[in-house]
Amino acid sequence: MSDFSDFTANVLHGTTTRAAEATEAAGATRTTDVDAAPDTRTDTSRPNALIVDWGGVLTSPLESALHDWYAAEGIPADAFAAAMQDFHDGALAALSVFDPVAALERGELKVERFEQELAVRIERRCGVPVPAEGLINRMFAGFAAAPAMVNVVRRAKAAGITTALLSNSWGNEYLRDDWEVLFDAVVISGEVGMRKPEREIYEFTLRQIDRRPREAVFVDDMERNVRAAAAMGLISIQHRSFDETLMELEALFGVELGAP
Repeated sequence: MSDFSDFTANVLHGTTTRAAEATEAAGATRTTDVDAAPDTRTDTSRPNALIVDWGGVLTSPLESALHDWYAAEGIPADAFAAAMQDFHDGALAALSVFDPVAALERGELKVERFEQELAVRIERRCGVPVPAEGLINRMFAGFAAAPAMVNVVRRAKAAGITTALLSNSWGNEYLRDDWEVLFDAVVISGEVGMRKPEREIYEFTLRQIDRRPREAVFVDDMERNVRAAAAMGLISIQHRSFDETLMELEALFGVELGAP
């Protein structure tokens, strides 16, 4: 449904999705000197495409959804982190290049099999029985739409900016009711056999909207996805709050994108 592997990476490595200080120090999430941008919208140096993540950008944060699930099923947060760590056992990694999380996101591993394996590992870690069927949908049932950010995309498209959705998926379903209105292109990892932060999926998305990297702004809440996009030339913003992201997008595009 979204970039759940990126949240997993943060769990496994003890980072947070709001790694502002480290990111800004490296200069990875802000690749454009906004102050130097021309003031006129017609200037060709301005970007003309907006690519956004889904979970954590157009929805409530990933952490809050997962904490709702922990509470509903009586699962300690550290048990989930440990269960996910089991998927990345160092000894096994030395013997195989197979990564079940990456395979799930690329659509190479059946959801049902992943749910079975994850349920077993969670119960093993905390002794709480977890029904495997529907596990992923239950995990992220707490997602809520972020109407203000959705409105930013809507206003960008109305202003003539090309828009695209780029999301990693854990095989579960999206509510796509307004996607035809919001987006010129939709790229879901499990449907295209690629995933963030792999370079290929950014290149694929750019081809779908016929843009070069420097012509597009990419917004994601996960630092490693933002760094990967910035490394290949996209103007990249790490989404930390609505106000901050809105300010940066308006400066970059030269268009008012907030609520009227």
